[in-house]
Amino acid sequence: MQRYFIELAYNGEDYHGWQRQPKEISVQEVIEDNLTKLNSNNEVKVVGCGRTDSGVHAQHFILHTEITMIEDVDRFVFKLNRMLPQSIAIYNMFAVKPDSHARFDATARTYRYFIHKHKDPFKQGQSWLVKAPLDFEKMNEAAKYLLGKQDFTSLSKIHTDVKTNICNVKVARWVQLENGVYYFEITADRFLRNMVRATVGTLIDIGTGKSKPENMRSILDAMDRQAASTSVPARGLFLWKVEYAKNI
Repeated sequence: MQRYFIELAYNGEDYHGWQRQPKEISVQEVIEDNLTKLNSNNEVKVVGCGRTDSGVHAQHFILHTEITMIEDVDRFVFKLNRMLPQSIAIYNMFAVKPDSHARFDATARTYRYFIHKHKDPFKQGQSWLVKAPLDFEKMNEAAKYLLGKQDFTSLSKIHTDVKTNICNVKVARWVQLENGVYYFEITADRFLRNMVRATVGTLIDIGTGKSKPENMRSILDAMDRQAASTSVPARGLFLWKVEYAKNI
């Protein structure tokens, strides 16, 4: 058996997240089922670089799997793409060391959350319409408080099974793509459940004047989810990039 990393992207609009679930369709289930068919119906399991919630997308996602050595990887990827729905695309597949792990070996992850200011039928499902005036200068001022290694309990879903809520955020900023189209980009060594959507919701409240930029400090210090704002909808969120050390 050989361990492989597979690079892919997916539109999460029609899925109940990445992880396999008993009664709902997931990205993991669709990929495992098709890999199993390609593997002469011998069951294939995969491990993802993380979990995305229902409706969340991935521009860059990594999984690992163990399967019989493949002689022609390009042809295997071609066949897999033919079998998968249009909402899932495989970009690359390569052999890695036996102990390489898609989740635990990731050194950094980047998420982007997209918003648009004007009604646009082509952005439905991939961006959130925000009509209220936003002060992006204040939002970026508040985002600076997110940088560094600290506790993000206030921006995390409660009652999760993680051992620590400490994350090291390296990038946190709002970027304008075009007139009326923006995204929030955040890069960290790890993320907590619902962390990005809660962060964006809190920054939006600051941008509309409901809160002040300096309040982000007290929100984080409170270590209480009730201190932050409501989470934004899933549809604007993308896992944008996953990074690894070179020796995987």
